[in-house]
Amino acid sequence: MSEWQSRAKHIIDCHVHMGPGGQEAAMLAIAEATGIEMMSLVAIQDAASGSGLPQALLMKALHPDRFFVFAGLNHAARVSGGKVKTPALAEQAEAFAAMGCDGIKMIEGKPTSRQRMNVPVTDPYFADYWSRVEDLALPVLWHVNDPEEFWDPDRTPIWAKQRNWGYGPSDVTKEELYAEVDAVLARHPRLRIIFAHFYFLSADLPRAARFLDAHPTVHFDLAPGIEMLYNISRAPDVGRDFFTRYADRILFGTDLASGLKVPEAIARAGIVFRWLETSDEFRVPPEADFLLGPPEDGVIRGMCLPDAVLHKVYHDNFTRIAGARPKPLKMPAATAECERIAATAEALSGKPAASTEAARVAQALAGRSD
Repeated sequence: MSEWQSRAKHIIDCHVHMGPGGQEAAMLAIAEATGIEMMSLVAIQDAASGSGLPQALLMKALHPDRFFVFAGLNHAARVSGGKVKTPALAEQAEAFAAMGCDGIKMIEGKPTSRQRMNVPVTDPYFADYWSRVEDLALPVLWHVNDPEEFWDPDRTPIWAKQRNWGYGPSDVTKEELYAEVDAVLARHPRLRIIFAHFYFLSADLPRAARFLDAHPTVHFDLAPGIEMLYNISRAPDVGRDFFTRYADRILFGTDLASGLKVPEAIARAGIVFRWLETSDEFRVPPEADFLLGPPEDGVIRGMCLPDAVLHKVYHDNFTRIAGARPKPLKMPAATAECERIAATAEALSGKPAASTEAARVAQALAGRSD
Protein backbone atom coordinates (compact mmCIF):
# COMPACT_ATOMS: atom_id res chain seq x y z
CA MET A 1 0.00 0.00 0.00
CA SER A 2 1.84 3.06 -1.29
CA GLU A 3 4.85 3.79 0.87
CA TRP A 4 3.60 1.98 4.00
CA GLN A 5 1.50 -1.03 4.94
CA SER A 6 -1.44 -1.20 7.34
CA ARG A 7 -0.48 -3.10 10.47
CA ALA A 8 -4.03 -4.33 10.95
CA LYS A 9 -5.37 -7.72 9.87
CA HIS A 10 -8.82 -9.01 8.93
CA ILE A 11 -10.14 -5.68 7.69
CA ILE A 12 -13.80 -5.33 6.71
CA ASP A 13 -14.78 -2.25 4.71
CA CYS A 14 -18.43 -1.46 5.48
CA HIS A 15 -18.92 1.08 2.68
CA VAL A 16 -18.00 0.06 -0.89
CA HIS A 17 -19.80 0.67 -4.19
CA MET A 18 -20.02 -1.95 -6.93
CA GLY A 19 -20.38 -0.63 -10.46
CA PRO A 20 -21.91 -2.25 -13.54
CA GLY A 21 -21.10 -5.61 -15.07
CA GLY A 22 -17.55 -5.99 -16.28
CA GLN A 23 -15.98 -4.50 -13.15
CA GLU A 24 -15.71 -7.71 -11.13
CA ALA A 25 -11.98 -8.08 -11.82
CA ALA A 26 -11.42 -4.41 -10.98
CA MET A 27 -13.15 -4.83 -7.61
CA LEU A 28 -11.08 -7.89 -6.77
CA ALA A 29 -7.90 -6.06 -7.75
CA ILE A 30 -8.83 -3.14 -5.49
CA ALA A 31 -9.44 -5.49 -2.56
CA GLU A 32 -6.09 -7.17 -3.12
CA ALA A 33 -4.18 -3.90 -3.52
CA THR A 34 -5.67 -2.29 -0.42
CA GLY A 35 -5.39 -5.35 1.81
CA ILE A 36 -9.12 -5.35 2.60
CA GLU A 37 -10.26 -8.88 3.36
CA MET A 38 -14.04 -8.44 3.08
CA MET A 39 -16.24 -5.68 1.70
CA SER A 40 -19.83 -4.64 2.23
CA LEU A 41 -21.34 -3.53 -1.08
CA VAL A 42 -23.84 -0.71 -0.50
CA ALA A 43 -26.21 -1.06 -3.43
CA ILE A 44 -28.26 2.04 -4.21
CA GLN A 45 -30.94 1.14 -6.75
CA ASP A 46 -31.50 3.07 -9.98
CA ALA A 47 -35.07 2.05 -10.65
CA ALA A 48 -35.21 3.44 -14.20
CA SER A 49 -32.14 1.57 -15.43
CA GLY A 50 -32.49 -1.59 -13.34
CA SER A 51 -28.98 -1.21 -11.95
CA GLY A 52 -27.30 -0.86 -8.57
CA LEU A 53 -28.43 -3.89 -6.62
CA PRO A 54 -28.21 -6.74 -9.20
CA GLN A 55 -24.45 -6.57 -9.78
CA ALA A 56 -23.83 -6.51 -6.03
CA LEU A 57 -25.95 -9.65 -5.70
CA LEU A 58 -23.89 -11.30 -8.43
CA MET A 59 -20.65 -10.47 -6.61
CA LYS A 60 -22.11 -12.06 -3.48
CA ALA A 61 -23.03 -15.15 -5.49
CA LEU A 62 -19.62 -15.43 -7.14
CA HIS A 63 -17.61 -14.69 -3.99
CA PRO A 64 -19.84 -15.75 -1.08
CA ASP A 65 -17.17 -15.45 1.61
CA ARG A 66 -15.93 -12.05 0.56
CA PHE A 67 -18.86 -9.71 -0.10
CA PHE A 68 -21.72 -8.58 2.09
CA VAL A 69 -24.62 -6.74 0.42
CA PHE A 70 -26.65 -3.89 1.87
CA ALA A 71 -29.56 -3.47 -0.56
CA GLY A 72 -31.06 -0.11 -1.50
CA LEU A 73 -34.78 0.58 -1.71
CA ASN A 74 -36.77 0.86 -4.96
CA HIS A 75 -39.12 3.87 -5.07
CA ALA A 76 -40.47 3.35 -8.60
CA ALA A 77 -44.09 3.26 -7.45
CA ARG A 78 -43.74 6.54 -5.61
CA VAL A 79 -41.84 8.46 -8.29
CA SER A 80 -44.20 7.25 -11.02
CA GLY A 81 -47.27 8.37 -9.12
CA GLY A 82 -48.48 4.79 -8.83
CA LYS A 83 -48.25 4.00 -12.55
CA VAL A 84 -45.57 1.39 -11.80
CA LYS A 85 -46.31 -1.25 -9.18
CA THR A 86 -43.58 -2.31 -6.78
CA PRO A 87 -43.68 -3.94 -3.35
CA ALA A 88 -44.13 -1.61 -0.40
CA LEU A 89 -40.93 -0.66 1.40
CA ALA A 90 -41.66 -3.01 4.30
CA GLU A 91 -42.15 -5.88 1.84
CA GLN A 92 -38.87 -4.96 0.13
CA ALA A 93 -37.07 -5.16 3.47
CA GLU A 94 -38.56 -8.61 4.11
CA ALA A 95 -37.52 -9.76 0.63
CA PHE A 96 -33.95 -8.53 1.12
CA ALA A 97 -33.66 -10.45 4.38
CA ALA A 98 -35.20 -13.60 2.90
CA MET A 99 -32.86 -13.69 -0.10
CA GLY A 100 -29.76 -13.32 2.06
CA CYS A 101 -28.90 -9.64 1.96
CA ASP A 102 -26.95 -8.57 5.02
CA GLY A 103 -28.58 -5.19 5.54
CA ILE A 104 -30.13 -2.16 3.86
CA LYS A 105 -28.44 0.86 2.34
CA MET A 106 -30.32 4.16 2.51
CA ILE A 107 -29.48 7.30 0.58
CA GLU A 108 -32.79 8.83 1.72
CA GLY A 109 -31.32 11.56 3.89
CA LYS A 110 -28.84 13.06 1.44
CA PRO A 111 -30.18 16.44 0.27
CA THR A 112 -29.97 15.44 -3.40
CA SER A 113 -32.24 12.49 -2.60
CA ARG A 114 -34.73 14.89 -1.05
CA GLN A 115 -34.57 16.98 -4.21
CA ARG A 116 -35.51 13.94 -6.33
CA MET A 117 -38.20 12.60 -4.01
CA ASN A 118 -39.48 15.15 -1.55
CA VAL A 119 -40.65 12.69 1.11
CA PRO A 120 -39.33 13.03 4.68
CA VAL A 121 -38.34 9.80 6.41
CA THR A 122 -41.02 10.66 9.01
CA ASP A 123 -43.73 10.50 6.33
CA PRO A 124 -46.36 7.71 6.55
CA TYR A 125 -44.78 6.33 3.36
CA PHE A 126 -41.92 5.04 5.55
CA ALA A 127 -43.91 4.12 8.68
CA ASP A 128 -44.41 0.38 8.10
CA TYR A 129 -40.89 0.10 6.74
CA TRP A 130 -39.26 1.39 9.92
CA SER A 131 -41.33 -0.97 12.05
CA ARG A 132 -40.46 -3.96 9.88
CA VAL A 133 -36.75 -3.17 9.77
CA GLU A 134 -36.72 -2.80 13.55
CA ASP A 135 -38.51 -6.14 14.01
CA LEU A 136 -36.20 -7.89 11.53
CA ALA A 137 -33.13 -6.42 13.30
CA LEU A 138 -31.70 -5.63 9.86
CA PRO A 139 -28.72 -3.27 10.03
CA VAL A 140 -29.06 -0.11 7.95
CA LEU A 141 -26.19 1.93 6.54
CA TRP A 142 -27.77 5.36 6.15
CA HIS A 143 -26.42 8.48 4.46
CA VAL A 144 -27.93 11.50 6.22
CA ASN A 145 -26.88 15.05 5.40
CA ASP A 146 -23.73 16.42 3.79
CA PRO A 147 -20.91 18.66 5.02
CA GLU A 148 -22.16 21.99 6.36
CA GLU A 149 -20.09 23.90 3.81
CA PHE A 150 -22.29 22.51 1.02
CA TRP A 151 -24.96 25.02 2.11
CA ASP A 152 -22.47 27.92 1.69
CA PRO A 153 -21.65 28.73 -1.97
CA ASP A 154 -18.40 30.42 -0.92
CA ARG A 155 -17.19 27.28 0.89
CA THR A 156 -18.57 24.50 -1.30
CA PRO A 157 -15.60 22.68 -2.93
CA ILE A 158 -15.36 22.71 -6.70
CA TRP A 159 -15.63 18.91 -6.89
CA ALA A 160 -18.90 19.08 -4.94
CA LYS A 161 -20.33 21.83 -7.15
CA GLN A 162 -19.51 19.70 -10.20
CA ARG A 163 -21.85 17.01 -8.82
CA ASN A 164 -24.58 19.51 -7.86
CA TRP A 165 -23.88 18.99 -4.17
CA GLY A 166 -24.42 22.64 -3.32
CA TYR A 167 -27.63 23.67 -1.60
CA GLY A 168 -29.59 26.86 -1.22
CA PRO A 169 -32.56 28.42 0.59
CA SER A 170 -35.08 26.20 -1.19
CA ASP A 171 -33.38 22.98 -0.08
CA VAL A 172 -33.87 21.04 3.13
CA THR A 173 -31.52 22.21 5.88
CA LYS A 174 -29.01 20.15 7.79
CA GLU A 175 -30.86 20.62 11.06
CA GLU A 176 -34.19 19.59 9.51
CA LEU A 177 -32.62 16.33 8.39
CA TYR A 178 -31.16 15.69 11.85
CA ALA A 179 -34.54 16.42 13.44
CA GLU A 180 -36.21 13.84 11.19
CA VAL A 181 -33.67 11.21 12.23
CA ASP A 182 -34.26 12.04 15.88
CA ALA A 183 -37.98 11.50 15.36
CA VAL A 184 -37.42 8.12 13.67
CA LEU A 185 -35.08 6.94 16.44
CA ALA A 186 -37.50 8.10 19.14
CA ARG A 187 -40.23 5.94 17.60
CA HIS A 188 -37.94 3.00 16.85
CA PRO A 189 -35.17 2.89 19.46
CA ARG A 190 -34.07 -0.65 18.51
CA LEU A 191 -33.06 0.29 14.96
CA ARG A 192 -29.47 -0.70 14.23
CA ILE A 193 -28.15 2.17 12.15
CA ILE A 194 -24.66 2.83 10.80
CA PHE A 195 -24.58 6.49 9.84
CA ALA A 196 -22.30 7.01 6.88
CA HIS A 197 -19.50 9.59 6.83
CA PHE A 198 -19.43 10.03 10.62
CA TYR A 199 -22.97 11.43 10.40
CA PHE A 200 -21.31 14.66 9.22
CA LEU A 201 -20.63 15.59 12.84
CA SER A 202 -16.82 15.56 12.67
CA ALA A 203 -16.68 19.32 13.21
CA ASP A 204 -18.55 18.97 16.51
CA LEU A 205 -17.29 15.98 18.49
CA PRO A 206 -19.18 16.97 21.67
CA ARG A 207 -22.43 16.80 19.69
CA ALA A 208 -21.34 13.50 18.14
CA ALA A 209 -20.73 12.12 21.65
CA ARG A 210 -24.14 13.27 22.87
CA PHE A 211 -25.79 11.60 19.89
CA LEU A 212 -24.03 8.29 20.45
CA ASP A 213 -24.79 8.41 24.17
CA ALA A 214 -28.47 9.06 23.47
CA HIS A 215 -28.80 6.24 20.93
CA PRO A 216 -26.92 3.10 22.02
CA THR A 217 -27.80 1.06 18.92
CA VAL A 218 -26.34 3.48 16.35
CA HIS A 219 -22.82 3.69 14.91
CA PHE A 220 -20.75 5.91 12.62
CA ASP A 221 -18.71 4.84 9.63
CA LEU A 222 -15.48 6.48 8.50
CA ALA A 223 -16.03 6.68 4.74
CA PRO A 224 -14.54 10.04 3.66
CA GLY A 225 -16.09 12.85 3.47
CA ILE A 226 -12.57 14.27 3.38
CA GLU A 227 -13.78 17.08 5.64
CA MET A 228 -14.00 14.48 8.41
CA LEU A 229 -10.24 13.95 8.34
CA TYR A 230 -9.52 17.67 8.17
CA ASN A 231 -11.93 18.50 11.00
CA ILE A 232 -10.57 15.88 13.41
CA SER A 233 -6.98 16.66 12.36
CA ARG A 234 -7.30 20.09 13.93
CA ALA A 235 -6.98 18.37 17.32
CA PRO A 236 -5.80 14.77 16.81
CA ASP A 237 -5.41 14.17 20.55
CA VAL A 238 -9.07 15.02 21.05
CA GLY A 239 -9.93 12.75 18.13
CA ARG A 240 -7.90 9.90 19.66
CA ASP A 241 -9.76 10.30 22.94
CA PHE A 242 -13.10 10.22 21.12
CA PHE A 243 -12.20 7.11 19.12
CA THR A 244 -10.94 5.38 22.24
CA ARG A 245 -14.08 6.23 24.22
CA TYR A 246 -16.39 5.15 21.38
CA ALA A 247 -14.25 2.32 20.02
CA ASP A 248 -17.33 0.05 19.95
CA ARG A 249 -19.35 2.50 17.85
CA ILE A 250 -17.13 3.29 14.84
CA LEU A 251 -16.75 1.22 11.66
CA PHE A 252 -14.06 1.35 9.01
CA GLY A 253 -15.29 2.49 5.59
CA THR A 254 -13.70 4.01 2.51
CA ASP A 255 -16.36 4.72 -0.15
CA LEU A 256 -14.23 2.70 -2.56
CA ALA A 257 -15.84 2.01 -5.93
CA SER A 258 -15.13 -0.60 -8.56
CA GLY A 259 -14.74 2.15 -11.14
CA LEU A 260 -11.62 3.54 -9.44
CA LYS A 261 -8.18 2.86 -10.80
CA VAL A 262 -6.04 0.79 -8.45
CA PRO A 263 -3.72 3.73 -7.57
CA GLU A 264 -6.80 5.82 -6.73
CA ALA A 265 -8.16 3.04 -4.54
CA ILE A 266 -4.84 2.64 -2.74
CA ALA A 267 -4.77 6.40 -2.11
CA ARG A 268 -8.36 6.48 -0.81
CA ALA A 269 -7.99 3.54 1.56
CA GLY A 270 -4.44 4.53 2.45
CA ILE A 271 -5.30 7.96 3.79
CA VAL A 272 -7.84 6.42 6.20
CA PHE A 273 -5.38 3.72 7.30
CA ARG A 274 -2.62 6.27 7.79
CA TRP A 275 -4.90 8.66 9.66
CA LEU A 276 -5.99 5.92 12.06
CA GLU A 277 -2.67 4.11 12.54
CA THR A 278 0.14 6.69 12.52
CA SER A 279 1.06 10.06 13.97
CA ASP A 280 2.10 11.28 10.50
CA GLU A 281 1.25 14.71 9.17
CA PHE A 282 0.40 14.45 5.47
CA ARG A 283 -1.84 15.56 2.63
CA VAL A 284 -4.11 13.76 0.21
CA PRO A 285 -1.77 12.22 -2.40
CA PRO A 286 -1.97 13.63 -5.92
CA GLU A 287 -3.09 10.27 -7.37
CA ALA A 288 -6.26 10.28 -5.25
CA ASP A 289 -9.67 10.41 -6.94
CA PHE A 290 -11.19 13.88 -7.41
CA LEU A 291 -13.84 13.41 -4.68
CA LEU A 292 -11.05 13.72 -2.10
CA GLY A 293 -10.08 17.11 -3.46
CA PRO A 294 -6.61 18.43 -4.31
CA PRO A 295 -3.65 18.00 -1.90
CA GLU A 296 -3.55 21.72 -1.13
CA ASP A 297 -6.98 21.61 0.51
CA GLY A 298 -5.62 20.67 3.93
CA VAL A 299 -3.31 18.79 6.27
CA ILE A 300 -4.23 15.44 7.83
CA ARG A 301 -2.74 14.55 11.22
CA GLY A 302 -2.79 10.92 12.28
CA MET A 303 -4.26 9.73 15.58
CA CYS A 304 -2.04 6.64 16.09
CA LEU A 305 -4.83 4.60 17.65
CA PRO A 306 -4.01 1.58 19.83
CA ASP A 307 -4.27 -1.86 18.25
CA ALA A 308 -7.21 -2.78 20.47
CA VAL A 309 -9.20 0.17 19.10
CA LEU A 310 -8.15 -0.54 15.53
CA HIS A 311 -9.30 -4.14 15.73
CA LYS A 312 -12.77 -3.04 16.81
CA VAL A 313 -12.98 -0.38 14.09
CA TYR A 314 -11.62 -2.60 11.33
CA HIS A 315 -13.43 -5.83 12.18
CA ASP A 316 -15.26 -6.49 15.44
CA ASN A 317 -17.91 -3.77 15.27
CA PHE A 318 -19.09 -4.76 11.80
CA THR A 319 -19.23 -8.47 12.61
CA ARG A 320 -21.21 -7.77 15.77
CA ILE A 321 -23.79 -5.90 13.68
CA ALA A 322 -23.90 -7.89 10.43
CA GLY A 323 -22.30 -11.24 11.26
CA ALA A 324 -18.85 -12.72 10.92
CA ARG A 325 -19.52 -14.03 7.40
CA PRO A 326 -21.85 -12.87 4.63
CA LYS A 327 -25.24 -14.53 4.64
CA PRO A 328 -25.73 -17.19 1.93
CA LEU A 329 -27.57 -15.84 -1.10
CA LYS A 330 -30.82 -17.64 -1.93
CA MET A 331 -30.49 -17.95 -5.70
CA PRO A 332 -34.19 -18.44 -6.65
CA ALA A 333 -35.24 -15.44 -4.55
CA ALA A 334 -32.35 -13.28 -5.84
CA THR A 335 -33.14 -14.28 -9.42
CA ALA A 336 -36.80 -13.38 -8.98
CA GLU A 337 -35.84 -10.04 -7.44
CA CYS A 338 -33.60 -9.19 -10.39
CA GLU A 339 -36.37 -10.16 -12.82
CA ARG A 340 -38.76 -7.88 -10.95
CA ILE A 341 -36.22 -5.01 -11.02
CA ALA A 342 -35.83 -5.50 -14.78
CA ALA A 343 -39.59 -5.38 -15.35
CA THR A 344 -39.85 -2.24 -13.21
CA ALA A 345 -37.09 -0.57 -15.21
CA GLU A 346 -38.91 -1.38 -18.46
CA ALA A 347 -42.16 0.07 -17.10
CA LEU A 348 -40.40 3.28 -16.05
CA SER A 349 -38.11 3.80 -19.03
CA GLY A 350 -39.79 2.03 -21.92
CA LYS A 351 -36.54 0.21 -22.72
CA PRO A 352 -36.71 -3.58 -23.03
CA ALA A 353 -36.24 -5.40 -19.73
CA ALA A 354 -33.81 -7.79 -21.42
CA SER A 355 -31.36 -4.93 -21.99
CA THR A 356 -31.00 -4.13 -18.27
CA GLU A 357 -28.27 -5.12 -15.87
CA ALA A 358 -30.95 -6.74 -13.73
CA ALA A 359 -32.00 -9.10 -16.53
CA ARG A 360 -28.40 -10.07 -17.28
CA VAL A 361 -27.75 -10.82 -13.62
CA ALA A 362 -31.01 -12.77 -13.31
CA GLN A 363 -29.85 -14.99 -16.16
CA ALA A 364 -26.45 -15.51 -14.51
CA LEU A 365 -28.01 -16.32 -11.14
CA ALA A 366 -30.57 -18.70 -12.62
CA GLY A 367 -27.80 -21.08 -13.59
CA ARG A 368 -26.46 -21.29 -10.05
CA SER A 369 -27.78 -23.22 -7.06
CA ASP A 370 -28.06 -22.16 -3.40
